[in-house]
Amino acid sequence: MMGFDALVFTPDDVDLSRSPLAGKLGADTYVLGAFNPGLTRLPNGNLLMMVRVAEALRRPRFDGHVHAIRWAAGGYHLDAWPLEMVDTADPRKFMMHGGGWKVMALTSLSWLLPVELNADGTAVVAVHYDRAIAPATDYQCYGIEDARISRVGDRYLMTTCSVSPERHSTTLYSSTDAMDWTLEGIVLDHQNKDMLIFEGLVGGKYWAQTRPLGDLYFAYPPGSEWRAGPSINLATSPDALHWKPYDKPGIRPHAATVATARMGGGTPPILIDDGWLTLWHGVEPSGVVGIYRTYWSILDRDDPSITVRTQHAPLLEAAPALTEPLQEQMYVSDVVFTTGIVAAGDHYIVASGEADLACRVTHIDAGVFAGGD
Repeated sequence: MMGFDALVFTPDDVDLSRSPLAGKLGADTYVLGAFNPGLTRLPNGNLLMMVRVAEALRRPRFDGHVHAIRWAAGGYHLDAWPLEMVDTADPRKFMMHGGGWKVMALTSLSWLLPVELNADGTAVVAVHYDRAIAPATDYQCYGIEDARISRVGDRYLMTTCSVSPERHSTTLYSSTDAMDWTLEGIVLDHQNKDMLIFEGLVGGKYWAQTRPLGDLYFAYPPGSEWRAGPSINLATSPDALHWKPYDKPGIRPHAATVATARMGGGTPPILIDDGWLTLWHGVEPSGVVGIYRTYWSILDRDDPSITVRTQHAPLLEAAPALTEPLQEQMYVSDVVFTTGIVAAGDHYIVASGEADLACRVTHIDAGVFAGGD
């Protein structure tokens, strides 16, 4: 089933002296995580991971305040919040008291680091700090997260989550070489996350998986095979900029298991003989963040709302043996968050974020997807 399976890039591999924040903040920082990498093949045959680097304040609490990092035109700033106004139980973030809805801020800021791997994804060739992507506009003032890269024709399209008080939106970058990226702007509005553009057109249109979030869902009828909650939806576009939600539902949580009670997209769907292969994450409720596993489905090549084949059994689970050397840096466990896939002959090269900490690369035999239930 699996061949190579290892962590190929970790927080210790990031040189913060070359960070976009270096020398601009007036505070000591460290790498909370280098994880959730978008993945694609470069024109030279090597692979590119676009790694999310979460750069965190080493001492967020001082002088009776907790601090957040924020970008604004002209540089980076520390915002101070009185401790009595917030809940600081989680060192990665803090929640505001009151207000009638959840309001939070982060003690880290994420930016994207291009990491070039060899052709089979087993070793780092170069780290391109000069091509790092950092906040550049107000709607990115709290950071840029979780890149997913698709190649459609002769263009690379990269979706990211841009974080700000204005909205938690999906933004699009485009490129002809996967190194020099142009910010195209917001393509999905607040809390519509995990946008994955199909690697090819369907019926002459761009297609994407999306995942809008909310606090209210309506129940399916008693005895339904589906469970109410976040699902993987679909949208179409004439130009990859203007998206219309598809009328039919996509992949929904199944009532037969709680392991996928919450779900979201993982890798951009790629076309194989049987249809569109998509890897996605399911979250089983447990503890603070839940247990994240990777699953797979094959979607109809002409109508991706139709699932041709899938399995309830997970494809990937968290691998504690891989993160054992990083135990002192870990802050969550039981999390594998798959974010990229590239075909490589008789196998697929799959990139994941492991424990919200490091980048994991796994080789998966193509035969795994030949059967299902």
